[in-house]
Amino acid sequence: MENRAFMISPQNPSSNSIPRTSLTSVVAEKLREKIVQGEIQEGEQLRQDAIAQEFAVSRIPVREALRQLEAEGLITIVPHKGAVVSLLSCDEIEELFEIRAVLEPEVLRASIPNLKESDFAAAEQILETYDNSLGDEGDISEWGRLNWQFHSTLYAGAHRPQFMNVIRNINFNGERYIRLQLYLTRALERARKEHHMLLSLCRKRQIDRACELLASHIRTAGKSLSQFVTEHRQQKEQGGVTNASSSASA
Repeated sequence: MENRAFMISPQNPSSNSIPRTSLTSVVAEKLREKIVQGEIQEGEQLRQDAIAQEFAVSRIPVREALRQLEAEGLITIVPHKGAVVSLLSCDEIEELFEIRAVLEPEVLRASIPNLKESDFAAAEQILETYDNSLGDEGDISEWGRLNWQFHSTLYAGAHRPQFMNVIRNINFNGERYIRLQLYLTRALERARKEHHMLLSLCRKRQIDRACELLASHIRTAGKSLSQFVTEHRQQKEQGGVTNASSSASA
């Protein structure tokens, strides 16, 4: 794989400076966003001095932020090389989605009885914004965020913060691949239909059917994504990426 390193942008570093409050969490959030959105790609090295200069902070919060991202699985600390964006194997991608398919339906099952009409209305509004963004390449960076907002809104009634932390981190790890898949394949219709169907079943309090659909939705997306990543990496190694035949996001 091409050995690339994340470097500072040519713009004035002061424009990216961070208020000196909660520096570690803010640096971690900014780096996480760059990784998830594909600005920093798998296999790329993250240089502490370059990051510190871009965000106008010392190396201490950068080092702590990198440790946080390592704990989330987004990066790997390699001896004598430093921090590198993690490259997930296809088996690891499928495993992440299998974990989601086990955890998320259980959270949804506990959540549905406690959801109010205002929750469903909020989920519907997020879904409408998400649907609109799928038709606009300019909103690519919003796809993953809105997808997570939709799912997490339906899970909110469970009141299980530890489950949500685990699920959120798994979503962060897979989101960069989902976004790339959706962008290159434009295979969006299945995701849109299943999201609307899931919302409808939750609204009708059809708990078993909603959980079954969610588990199927996630597993199908995981297998599809694993196949897509395999094809994408093969094409990248051959020197060009063309549209692959694949499907949907979870």
